[in-house]
Amino acid sequence: MATGRPRVGHIQFLNCLPIYWGLVRDGALLDVELTKDTPDRLNDMLIAGELDVGAISLVEYLRHADDLVVLPDIAVGSDGPVLSVNLVSQVPLADLDGRRVALGSTSRTSVLLARMWLEQVHGVRPEYFTCPPDLTSMLLEADAAVVIGDTALRATYDAPRLGLQVHDLGAAWKSWTGLPMVFAVWAARRSYAEANPGLVKDVHAAFVRSRDDALAHVEDVAATAARWEVFDAATLATYFRTLDFSLGARQVEGVREFARRAGLPVEPVFAAV
Repeated sequence: MATGRPRVGHIQFLNCLPIYWGLVRDGALLDVELTKDTPDRLNDMLIAGELDVGAISLVEYLRHADDLVVLPDIAVGSDGPVLSVNLVSQVPLADLDGRRVALGSTSRTSVLLARMWLEQVHGVRPEYFTCPPDLTSMLLEADAAVVIGDTALRATYDAPRLGLQVHDLGAAWKSWTGLPMVFAVWAARRSYAEANPGLVKDVHAAFVRSRDDALAHVEDVAATAARWEVFDAATLATYFRTLDFSLGARQVEGVREFARRAGLPVEPVFAAV
């Protein structure tokens, strides 16, 4: 049994702000030990047992499903455009065959989605390499780049003015499959959930309350975030409304379809909350 507060991971991207905004408002953060970091580092910490509960990239959950259980009804995804998961290209997609494509190092699900989409839909096989997610540096070394999070959101608005093509991978998945795309889920260590079902239930309930509170006050969330972000409140409100934070039947079907196409046929196992 746990002897302290649950160790919870928090992705430091705007797309997760609504999940945590309400936790600050109702003081629930006092009940957890919060670790803020990039998605790739939080993935590794949850898998290594350095966190008890946290957001994890969908592909990393699928690869480590034996050790994890998913928290129901909460995720980060989209049912169409997502605005913050992009393939930014200097050339038409058909010209990327054999050419260099930079993959942002903070992303795992999105880079796999980009590779599958390019190869299976567009029939091109670029030369991929991984690097830090700085779009300017990436495009100095490559003809296209896959970026996520705040970097991708900036590219959505800025890159077209620079003559770059921006391909929204949430929209690409929806067009390809007709299903929502789930980029990240919240999961608990299976051993932790079995030993501490009450704590996992409490953490899950706090996340859901926070999400619902934020979505009921999107303008307030956006106005608060705009104080320290480069985006104005209207842009952020549009972004938060674009994201899909649910994990219902259609989203789970999207998870199954992504797993099938990626060759990772895993059926999600949910925590008993």
